[in-house]
Amino acid sequence: MLFGGIDIGSRAAKVVVMKDDAIFASTIQDTGPESVKTAYMAINTALEGTGIAIEDIDYILATGYGRVLVPFAKANVSEISCHAKGINWYFPSVRLILDMGGQDCKGIACDGQGRVTSFVMNDKCAGGTGRFLEMIADVLNIPLSEIGDVALESTTAIPFNTICAVFAKTDAIKYLKQGAAKKDILAGLNEAISTRSYNLLKRVGIQKDFTITGGISKNKGMVAKAAEKVGLEPLLCEDPQLVGALGAALFARDKYNLLKTKG
Repeated sequence: MLFGGIDIGSRAAKVVVMKDDAIFASTIQDTGPESVKTAYMAINTALEGTGIAIEDIDYILATGYGRVLVPFAKANVSEISCHAKGINWYFPSVRLILDMGGQDCKGIACDGQGRVTSFVMNDKCAGGTGRFLEMIADVLNIPLSEIGDVALESTTAIPFNTICAVFAKTDAIKYLKQGAAKKDILAGLNEAISTRSYNLLKRVGIQKDFTITGGISKNKGMVAKAAEKVGLEPLLCEDPQLVGALGAALFARDKYNLLKTKG
């Protein structure tokens, strides 16, 4: 049996196709201006070279920012539930999730079955999100994929009094003009973002085991600072950016099996 999960996020579209409780195919690509086109492009990219077509997948479920706009999905579910479900497949012991996405951050508590028990989210400001880090990378003229490593080289983080996207960008430009090292600017921003993330997690309760999901989890500097603040080393799966899509595929499997049972 084949089950698909598609996560249309604000910055990236992710697809996971499962077969026999294993990940059979997956992809990550930029979210375009039209969610419907993005959805088709993502699923077709994931299936390229597999000999499998969309029609061969027994059940597809959508999640994320554009989940209601995926025409070939038979149902949709919130990304919060999908991140808990997906990470439970990798690490059943995880009880605390920091999901750092393109335009928001979430603190999620879950149980041993991957069910959400509590969550809080910060979606009123872009500060500390993937979009924010893209903006800072542009300001500093450093590839987004390298900013985490650059920040780890710093020994003197520059303090930021705010993580508001607008003011932090202005401050970063000011420090750069004053001759501050890019690594110290990035380290200071990571310090501010990790503090904000820690305060988010405290609202759902700090507990073992801890993980980070979403695209920012690939930023080594950010992960190191978050671990320092929380006081726990995060369990990181092979590609934390796929966790939401994986959770959607698992929900698709469960939904299909339930429908089959009913008749």
